[in-house]
Amino acid sequence: MKDFIRKLRNQFFEYGIDGYIVPKNDEFFTEYSKINRLKIISNFTGSAGLAIILKKENFLFTDGRYTIQSEIESGKNFKIIDFKNLIDCNLFKNLKLGLDPKLFTYRQIKKYFLRYNKVKFIKKNLIDEIQKQRLDKSAPFYSLDKSIVGESTISKLNKISNYLKKNKSDYIFISAPENVAWILNIRGKDVPNSPIPNSRLIVSKTKKIFLISEISKCKRLLKDKTINSHQFINTKEFPEKILNFKNKNFIIDENSCSIFYENLIKSRFKIIKRKDPTYHLKSIKNNIEIDNMKKAHILDGVALTKFIYWIQNVNKKKISEVDAQIKLEKFRKKNKDYLYPSFDTISGSGKNGAIIHYRANKKNCRFIKKRRYLFM
Repeated sequence: MKDFIRKLRNQFFEYGIDGYIVPKNDEFFTEYSKINRLKIISNFTGSAGLAIILKKENFLFTDGRYTIQSEIESGKNFKIIDFKNLIDCNLFKNLKLGLDPKLFTYRQIKKYFLRYNKVKFIKKNLIDEIQKQRLDKSAPFYSLDKSIVGESTISKLNKISNYLKKNKSDYIFISAPENVAWILNIRGKDVPNSPIPNSRLIVSKTKKIFLISEISKCKRLLKDKTINSHQFINTKEFPEKILNFKNKNFIIDENSCSIFYENLIKSRFKIIKRKDPTYHLKSIKNNIEIDNMKKAHILDGVALTKFIYWIQNVNKKKISEVDAQIKLEKFRKKNKDYLYPSFDTISGSGKNGAIIHYRANKKNCRFIKKRRYLFM
């Protein structure tokens, strides 16, 4: 870790900065970044955090879930600070902080850094310059049938189009992958524990769509005609192609449109609104969605009931936290529609149950004894 920090600081002079900001999220603003830059620089493995490395001191911001964990993993080299102190951060002043504009929104930097300090956008990610990583190819996206989602893509595009017309906008840039998934009724395997298709989407007021992703991920969608070749834009080609769009007004989402993409759109178009209506539209569940949610809870409730019965009636052998975690997964897998857990199982016995995001492993897990609660 110290070696990485030293190599990062060695780049400060070249870029004219006093420090560098490293978030946990990736360019899609998910906590499950395939390149965990925060871990590389700080050794912190929690799901939420942000590091600031200055010339002579380092700060790690995280929340109450990780108070114990962050001290253990990063306390020797970082001052651990509660996230609330990141708002209008005044722990240091009059500094120029470097950051990757693909990993932050304007709303974030205004909220956190611009009151007492300045920021500089650096095209190269300085953590990636220290440690190059090869990424495995992700599995292709796939479509969901209307019988599962309850509403067609055409119906959803009609709603988006009506919103654009009402707000006198020509296009909307959908930057949150989960919103792309809802609109197009597609899913992917880009992050663990959730079928997110890492992609972006442009929808016009005339209901034209442009899915922005990698061709390897979209081959199945092209084959089953969920989209056609004219509705696909390769991520690398997007900056050039968007500049050829006609008309002028865009809507973006201030919570998920990065500084990089906002600057790209502003260079050619006028941004008239900063709210993606998809969040509201998808929050209103149709009857099929409601029925499927009820079904999922019943099926999982059966698995959990079987697990509770099992753990209360196995007396002849020791059960570890890991054993319990594996057994619960086996009960869930008996459901033919089961895919995977929605988050890594928290199986903590005794004092481990006090660690909010505890992860059991075979090397240090506890055995479950009578009169000792198991938190899952």
